[in-house]
Amino acid sequence: MNFTPSRCLPIKTCKRCCQYSTGRNVHKVDTPVLLKNALPLAFNRSGGHGGKQKYIRLNSSQKRCFSSECDEVCHHHEHGEVRVRFAPSPTGFLHLGGLRTALYNYIYAKKYGGSFILRMEDTDQSRLVPGAAESIEDMLEWAGRTDLTTHIYTDLHTDLHTDQSRLVPGAAESIEDMLEWAGIPPDESPRGGGQYGPYLQSQRLSLYSQAADSLVQTGKAYHCFCSQQRLELLKRDALRSGQTPRYDNRCRHLRPDQVEEKLDQKVPHVIRFRLESGVEPFNDLVFGWNRHEVAQVEGDPVVMKADGFPTYHLANVVDDHLMKVSHVLRGSEWLISTSKHLLLYRALGWKPPVFGHLPLLLNRDGSKLSKRQGDIYIQSFQRSGALPEALLDITTHCGSGFNSNRVGRKMEELIAEFNPSKITTHSALLDLGKLAEFNKIHLQQRIDDAVQRDWLVRDLQGRIQEVYGTQVQDQDVLQPDYITRVLHLRKGHISSVSDLVSSEYSYLWVRPSFSDQQMAALSSEIQHIATLVIRLMEGLKGGEELTVDQLSVELKTLAKKTSNTKYRDVMKIIRLALSGLQQGPSVAEMMVSLGPSEITHRFNRVLQQLSRQH
Repeated sequence: MNFTPSRCLPIKTCKRCCQYSTGRNVHKVDTPVLLKNALPLAFNRSGGHGGKQKYIRLNSSQKRCFSSECDEVCHHHEHGEVRVRFAPSPTGFLHLGGLRTALYNYIYAKKYGGSFILRMEDTDQSRLVPGAAESIEDMLEWAGRTDLTTHIYTDLHTDLHTDQSRLVPGAAESIEDMLEWAGIPPDESPRGGGQYGPYLQSQRLSLYSQAADSLVQTGKAYHCFCSQQRLELLKRDALRSGQTPRYDNRCRHLRPDQVEEKLDQKVPHVIRFRLESGVEPFNDLVFGWNRHEVAQVEGDPVVMKADGFPTYHLANVVDDHLMKVSHVLRGSEWLISTSKHLLLYRALGWKPPVFGHLPLLLNRDGSKLSKRQGDIYIQSFQRSGALPEALLDITTHCGSGFNSNRVGRKMEELIAEFNPSKITTHSALLDLGKLAEFNKIHLQQRIDDAVQRDWLVRDLQGRIQEVYGTQVQDQDVLQPDYITRVLHLRKGHISSVSDLVSSEYSYLWVRPSFSDQQMAALSSEIQHIATLVIRLMEGLKGGEELTVDQLSVELKTLAKKTSNTKYRDVMKIIRLALSGLQQGPSVAEMMVSLGPSEITHRFNRVLQQLSRQH
């Protein structure tokens, strides 16, 4: 098998290690590996194409250097400071998939001492939606453009006036709120500002217009006057003949005088970018060497719409350049568009950033995360009592890019263990059924941390008042000491603070009710047992703090003082009087939670209820 120089392209290897990987072995080479069709295939030990050559074929997981030293170089080389960005479109509230993309960018920035930028791509202004429920879309998927066909379709149908995306009022502010709640606050953002702002694309229109004009002036772009009706006809004809719809580049062949005439007549128009053949391959941080000859399969894409707003392709290139973004980490659905973006960089005379495309986050069964399957938005998790660190832990645990894969990692541990060379191309399968277990682990960690515990107390105070309101008869249950005691006792048994305001734990906040018949069915010694409990509590008031072990012993002694009631039934009576329930935590734990005064109050009610019968 022979490869000629014209069909081989050199790979830029790391100057420090000059290594490539074949299987488990790392080989040092004297000259760059050669590649054919953007795949590393051969190297020449003699330093040229003459002499004996050894050919190797690498799979997709073997296209990157596996040296840890090379990893450090690759993330600092040539670009100076690491600057990454999360650039959602505020077409809805922050989605779990968007949070994961933001998280990887944040960790990357902090791992290499860089900056994490939040930029809102809000240039689709034509259709505002009053509510988010019907319009929330995945933050990085831009209306489902997940394959080449859809990319082409979107470019063809970026019409003169109407956009495909739908902005939700308040979504931009909510996205930043949720990032801060999740513990991944941006260093630069619409709210916080920064050196390279503004960070809302709708406030940067003049910059996109300047770039588009520059492309037209240099012949890299042209005015297109095709109507929406003509574009629809192109689409229909292509579909009828079984072809993929694409623009036929008609207007790139207009003479200058024809263009001037239409501009003078103020004919509505867009600006299209001239796609050229000969796309250079790029080395993706995750997927290795890639190249897509977009000119062979797509028509010239729109970069500036008739309303003066840019399309995604132009806006993101202009912004990444002007904001000095060094690394673009985004979803793998954008891998197919990267060659197009690189052509734009070349046409504008700008140096492109390093690209890394993250594998998709999918459901456990491999299906796409969808708004239709339920609440997978960060605000919903927040309302349900999910802890931000649990969400971050589960989304990284199901993926790759870390030196270990253990449960319970905090942010500083995620940053320390992050290793970009370990990010695989396989989609991350998310099992949300395990979120409760992740949350339980991180909840235990918070309860054991004084500062984080105070946050839990405040959160639980709000939930108690929201759920029970005026039903709370004793305001002492809202005191931090009382709630802290409950949290410590239930640690390891609950997955969320929201569990503590469920009916199962209502006895902690609201005094229960029960019927005389329920009590009578358990024993004829109800009055005697109630008196024994009150005496026990009076003996403990003002003394040492109650413990579960201590009360367990005391309760066994108490049960022996009854005449004909078994220990098991004595416990049922005490449980019913304290909680109105027939099951739950141990009776001793219930009593420690409530404390002597409240227990005495509840058993006095039992005695009052019995006295009304006679």
